[in-house]
Amino acid sequence: MQVELRDPKNLMKLSKLGSFHQSKLSFLRSFLKEFNDWTFNKDLFDLDDKGNGIAVYSLKKDNRIYSLVCFANKIKDEDRSDRVIATKWDAAFTLYDGVPKKNDLERLSKNVPKQEVGRLSYKELTLSRANKSIRIFNYIVESLAQGQQPDKKIISEVGYLYRTTAVYGSGKFGLADRFRIKNRPEICGPFRLEMMLVYLVRQFTFDQVNHIAKAKNPRKAITLDKEICRNLGIGNSTGLGMAPFIVNHPTLLNNWILARETALKKIREIKIVKDLESEIFKDCLTKSFKNLTSWKTDSEYQKRKIKQLVFELNKFINFLKKDFNFKNEYPFNKIYLWVEKNLNDECIEYIVSMMMEPYDEIVNPLLNTMSSEEEKHFNIPTYRTIENLRDILESKYSNIIKLDFSNKENDKNFWFISKNKLEPRIADRYSEEGSELEQPIAIARDIKRLYLRISNLKNSLEIGKFLIDNNDLRHVVRRAFILEKFPYAEIQDNTIGSNLMPIDMLRLKLSFFGATKFDPKSDKWLRICMFQGAPLPNELKLINDKWIYNSLN
Repeated sequence: MQVELRDPKNLMKLSKLGSFHQSKLSFLRSFLKEFNDWTFNKDLFDLDDKGNGIAVYSLKKDNRIYSLVCFANKIKDEDRSDRVIATKWDAAFTLYDGVPKKNDLERLSKNVPKQEVGRLSYKELTLSRANKSIRIFNYIVESLAQGQQPDKKIISEVGYLYRTTAVYGSGKFGLADRFRIKNRPEICGPFRLEMMLVYLVRQFTFDQVNHIAKAKNPRKAITLDKEICRNLGIGNSTGLGMAPFIVNHPTLLNNWILARETALKKIREIKIVKDLESEIFKDCLTKSFKNLTSWKTDSEYQKRKIKQLVFELNKFINFLKKDFNFKNEYPFNKIYLWVEKNLNDECIEYIVSMMMEPYDEIVNPLLNTMSSEEEKHFNIPTYRTIENLRDILESKYSNIIKLDFSNKENDKNFWFISKNKLEPRIADRYSEEGSELEQPIAIARDIKRLYLRISNLKNSLEIGKFLIDNNDLRHVVRRAFILEKFPYAEIQDNTIGSNLMPIDMLRLKLSFFGATKFDPKSDKWLRICMFQGAPLPNELKLINDKWIYNSLN
């Protein structure tokens, strides 16, 4: 039996993409599998009684070493902010390529805490900063200092000790450019080094809280229970800075989505499912309920989504118990057809993620397909004709070219780069100034412009000649020919319309990172948790790939 890949025109809608969840393809999970035979070391830990100072951790295999350099700083409570415009943080970090020497640490100490204002070298691979979740951090310190483990119920409400507010890489602020390291096999997957930094930062937070508690009460203090440590992650605050990434990297987006859709297709095509495979699927589904019950948010929007997800998952589980037999042929195809008919997008995509859990042999080869050498795909075929281009637009962008951008509701917003932090932002073009500085993120509008402009041109006109007088649309001509080869390269939605929910764009990317417990603070930024349930660095050799379904509850 052959199953078709899902139609990009339906799948690539933002409301659908904003319903994706973590899976075995997620970068933090694939990172841990890749590095499970590396040796972890705490190379330096020089903090004062308040927990301020420097620490260095490393992962080593053969002749390769990556070192996390941590700088913990004292700041005032009023200076602690999730916003990217902040200038002070509880801690700042960089991932160093190799073993930093004394002069390296001195140089880094003058630049890493400054973040964007500092300047780094090609020896630094990633850069980040983070703030304490101060209530939980102080509560755990006080508990440990009194010789008591913290109450799991209290700390599960947050699920982490620190939140990162940015993780930078790939040449920003002087960091190493991707070309220097892209051929290293251990980091061939997207965002491997960023995941490494976040994972090692997590260990620093445990060591720091233990250190401060010991300094407060040397005789009575105990260390944080390892089981609690495993079930604490690292928080993250993510805003609009992440959103344009998926627009600006079309072939990379395609490869992420295509890997997921290929896995789904192959699983649906399995004729006979083994008992162990069906049991793994059902077990992960059941365990995942723990994550849902400990998913806390103040967002009414997200509360409704969680409530509906729990209701529909229960409906699905009842279906499995009463009406389903895994002994039938093509059981996962039958499951998918049922959920597509009976459930909403949030639950459909949740179950799609679960369907991958039993199938390492399907998922693992796909992990190596999720990067993209994007420069190879950006040459416009100037010898092609207007007829070719029109055919692509009418077949691949059929919903987009129906939009009417003379309607202000379809042209309401514009994207720009903030002057202070050089970060993407969005504004209302009809009530705010600055639309002349608009960034080329309005792909749907520009595709429609292109379609109208070529509507009366000769079919035989070559693209190269068309571009001589229409250079302003070169970027979408290029995108159209990319989409011809890469079916999931384009969001099939309007990124400047009045009904845009920017957090759908954030959540899409974060789901591939492996984030959980999305907590929207508005329609433009949210908090997440990463690595909750993950093994500790000295336990990687014993990794169980289902760790993601652990929780404090």
